[in-house]
Amino acid sequence: MPVRVKKLIGTFLLVLLVSVYAIVATIFAVAQLAESSAWVHLAYFFFTGFLWVIPAMFIISWMTKPSKRELTRDL
Repeated sequence: MPVRVKKLIGTFLLVLLVSVYAIVATIFAVAQLAESSAWVHLAYFFFTGFLWVIPAMFIISWMTKPSKRELTRDL
């Protein structure tokens, strides 16, 4: 698959990931942390704010890898 197509697909996947992740994290916070203190909310959103980076790293690394065809063509 050409890198340009991978980047297009990866861009849509990243937008989808961030959107779904934000909604799920917020729903969980509202349902489970409603009675918690502000410090618990701060810690939760700080942690979940960084947690989405892990799947995003995998998507970005997949997007930027050249295809096998492009690797053999460069040789």
